[in-house]
Amino acid sequence: MTPRTYPEGVTCWVDLEADDVDEAARFYGALFGWTFIEAATERRYLVAQRNGQDAAGIAQRPQGPDGSGAGWSTYISVRDITYAVDRVVQAGGRITQSPADLFNAAITAACVDPVEIPFRLWQARGRQGAQVANTPGAWNFSDLHTADASAAVGFYGGVFGWVFDDLGFATMIRRPGYGDHLAATSDPGIHERQSGDSVPPGFADAFGWLALAQDEKPHWQVTFTVADRDDAIGTAERLGATVLSSTDTDWTRDARLQDPQGAVLTVSQYSPSG
Repeated sequence: MTPRTYPEGVTCWVDLEADDVDEAARFYGALFGWTFIEAATERRYLVAQRNGQDAAGIAQRPQGPDGSGAGWSTYISVRDITYAVDRVVQAGGRITQSPADLFNAAITAACVDPVEIPFRLWQARGRQGAQVANTPGAWNFSDLHTADASAAVGFYGGVFGWVFDDLGFATMIRRPGYGDHLAATSDPGIHERQSGDSVPPGFADAFGWLALAQDEKPHWQVTFTVADRDDAIGTAERLGATVLSSTDTDWTRDARLQDPQGAVLTVSQYSPSG
């Protein structure tokens, strides 16, 4: 199988920082069918896999004075992290954790954009990023929830070359050329699969959505695909999670969950009939 690789400027990995790594593994293993590889023990880091393919990470949350709790982080692929850090700063962002090795998987850095929304950078080394996506039990999208859409367009477009397409019902985030990259590597049928009349132009290049943050702190929201939203809700509740909201759209059936340690995520069932 051809490894899934990520060109410059595409979201490529998500991980969870949790106080109790074993409890997090128990919850997500049961919810998504994940198994785990212990990748680092000094500060514990588990690589979650779905059917033997890298799906996400679970890390021991560092103890610090900031008061932040458990939460999911989204990483953006870069080829040269030093250059990428400079671009972030020049565009008005800040670096909150300098580039460092993540157990030989990648060189990573933690950043915030000009309105203080956290995100991370990923320069691949031993691991390219998520190897399974958009199938039940796997990462689907990371969506940017912001109160200042124009600032987001200016910052992320300038730093990473993103294009924001207002489709009327939502704003799609894409990196031109990403679909061609997938077609030439790990997903040769992507253009044919996404050529229908109902598919927005450029959807093969898409990797997320821009949403207006309402009654919430601006953040990157992580979404995972499930086969059945209601079954996923039932499983999550039995495991100690809280359902924050549920939504039906023309394309998906979604639920926003808070896991037992306080991290928030979305589960999404593809259901084009509404």
